[in-house]
Amino acid sequence: MSSITSSMSRESISANKSKTPVSNSEYFYSKKGMDLIAIYENMAKNGYTTSSGQAIAKENTYNTFELQKQKSEIKRMFHRFGVKSVLDYGSGASDWRKPDLKFDALSAFEYFELEDIFCFEPAREVDQRRRVDCVVSFDVLEHIFVSDVAAVLTDIFSYASKLVILNVACYKADATLPNGENAHVTVRHPFWWKGMIDSVSVKFPDVQICLYTSLGYGKTHGFPIFSDKMRENDKKFVVDY
Repeated sequence: MSSITSSMSRESISANKSKTPVSNSEYFYSKKGMDLIAIYENMAKNGYTTSSGQAIAKENTYNTFELQKQKSEIKRMFHRFGVKSVLDYGSGASDWRKPDLKFDALSAFEYFELEDIFCFEPAREVDQRRRVDCVVSFDVLEHIFVSDVAAVLTDIFSYASKLVILNVACYKADATLPNGENAHVTVRHPFWWKGMIDSVSVKFPDVQICLYTSLGYGKTHGFPIFSDKMRENDKKFVVDY
C-alpha cells in the first residue's frame, strides 16, 4: 500500500479525473486490503453474524442508507456548492432512485435534486467511478485496512471537483468478520481521521471537505467545512480546522 501511495503522482491523479468509469481498484489496495474486499463480498452474498450471534440475511447486508441521518445538512451543502452529480463511494446496497419515506417519500436522487448519481461498491462488483461534483462516503473508511487508508482517501478525492463528504464510525461495529474480528477494522480517534484527511487534501486544494465522525451510534460530530486552500489563505500559522 505505501509503495502504491508514493507512486500516485499528480500526473496519475489527473489521469483518473476522466468522466469514464475506472476499473481494477486493486491497484491501490494492499494484499490484506484485497483479502478484506473478498471477505466483504462474501458477507454481501451470504449475510453475516453480529457480535451477539444474530444472523443477518444477505438481503439486509449493507442496505442502510447512512447519509439520510444528515440529509437536511447535506441538501443545504449541495445547494451551497452547486452539486448536481454525486459518486457514492462504498454505496453498499443503497438505491438512490427508490422512493423512501426517509426522504419525504421521494428517492434520494429526487430529494437532493441531482442530475447524475454513480456508485462504487467493490464488495458487490459495482464500479461507476468517475469525475463528479461531490463524492460521498458514509461508514466506509473504518472498514478499510489501515495501510490502505491514505490511498483510498486519495482515490476518493481524485473524483471530486467541488466537495467531499465523509462519515467515519470511530467505534466497534455490531458485525463480525468470519474470523471473529470486528468488522470495523480501523477504529481510530476523530482527530486521527482529520489528520489523515488533512494530509491527503493538500493534493486537492480546491475541494471542500465535510467530515462527520461518531464515537457511538447516533453520536455524530461534524467538523467545520474546510479545504487546503482555506488553510493557505489563512493569515495564521495555527489553524484549528
